[in-house]
Amino acid sequence: MKSYQEKLQQLTDELCGCQNTLQALGDETRQHLILGMMQIRAPEARVGDITARVNLSRPSVSHHLKILREAGLVTVRKEGTKNYYSFDPDMESIKALSQVLDHVMELMGITTERQTLS
Repeated sequence: MKSYQEKLQQLTDELCGCQNTLQALGDETRQHLILGMMQIRAPEARVGDITARVNLSRPSVSHHLKILREAGLVTVRKEGTKNYYSFDPDMESIKALSQVLDHVMELMGITTERQTLS
């Protein structure tokens, strides 16, 4: 069984690994863009479809999609000159973030227990 310090180091490492995801999700515009993509309710969307939904310029949508893609949240499929964006079906970055949050809750619980016992 891991010690508290080992768990804390593991959490530190996991947080470092999730920085791109956290930064991508932390931006209000990208949150709006993600919700807009969800509202389209299609497996894939083009920049023009997303632009119409979120009331941002095409260059702005493309910029934010690039950040979401680099964070592993969105994938792109190219067909000729057309790009089709979708949420990453593997959801690896979301799974990693979920694991980090589980570990945060676990360590916060341990810390809270220690404070209660004092």
